[in-house]
Amino acid sequence: MTLYAPLIAALVTLLLTSILLHGKTGNKVQDIPNERSLHNEPVPRIGGAGLMAGAMSAWLLIPMSLAWWVVLPLLALFATSLLDDMRSLPVRLRLLLHAIAAIILVFGSGMAAQGAMPAIAVVLCVVWMTNLYNFMDGSDGLAGGMAFFGFTMYGVAAWMHGNVTLAMLNFSIGAAALGFLYYNFHPAKVFMGDAGSIPLGFLAAAMALWGWQQGQWPAWFPLLVFSPFVADASVTLLKRMLCRKNILLSHRDHYYQRLIRIGWGHRNVALLAYVLMFVAGASAIWGIRQPIEWHWRLFLLWGAIYALLMLVLDWRWQAFQRRQYG
Repeated sequence: MTLYAPLIAALVTLLLTSILLHGKTGNKVQDIPNERSLHNEPVPRIGGAGLMAGAMSAWLLIPMSLAWWVVLPLLALFATSLLDDMRSLPVRLRLLLHAIAAIILVFGSGMAAQGAMPAIAVVLCVVWMTNLYNFMDGSDGLAGGMAFFGFTMYGVAAWMHGNVTLAMLNFSIGAAALGFLYYNFHPAKVFMGDAGSIPLGFLAAAMALWGWQQGQWPAWFPLLVFSPFVADASVTLLKRMLCRKNILLSHRDHYYQRLIRIGWGHRNVALLAYVLMFVAGASAIWGIRQPIEWHWRLFLLWGAIYALLMLVLDWRWQAFQRRQYG
């Protein structure tokens, strides 16, 4: 039954998302456009419930392989994020809950035994990954695509090392994301909301830690796999901090948002991102079997690629601003 888990994940996600979308729930929980939105019409924000239900349904086929320190904080984050989608929780409360989830992960995994500084560093990384995924969920097909490519690459790496169980856990998340993309690719009929993006960000960090502890991949591997999101969100945050802007406020300063605003459109941005996600993930898969000196070369190469892309996009954005405002 384990090998059927990804199929179950995709089918459950498709079915439940369809039910929610065409029922009363889709009309009650909607993303209403505002000055920071990239869409013009209200869109149901219930896709995260279908995605997480699909992934969890698949995981139930392999219950003895689940770690409580992943599942417990994951379910707590999903529940509170779903509540946030419906009623909007204060930012500070959400960050506190994210930190608690990260602490449970660190202590449950045994990472805390490595010392205070490594444990604190991992907590901060988990909280950042949880939130950056939410920051990057602002364009049709983008966050779902990153989940598909990112967790599929995790699965491939685990499969290469003979860890079928860990591979299926990750393939199931990727398959659920693929089922979600059926309704989320442009023009999106549904958004995942915080109930999808927050748990996915947490899972990206949690599965990274889990796989590293089992010796399935080196610590740098997850960072490169999810680098299209990590690079955009991290550089954007740094630039806003340097400009003394409120980093807790929603904005449209991410590179993917600016690409859409200068006329690329949701579809083209998503397709470009998919190419970047696949190539980054494939290079990470290739890199884990290379000598250690290649690991640094790989990171330097990708650092140069992202730097060049951002410089070009900054130049295009400045040109767009001059045309718009003279």
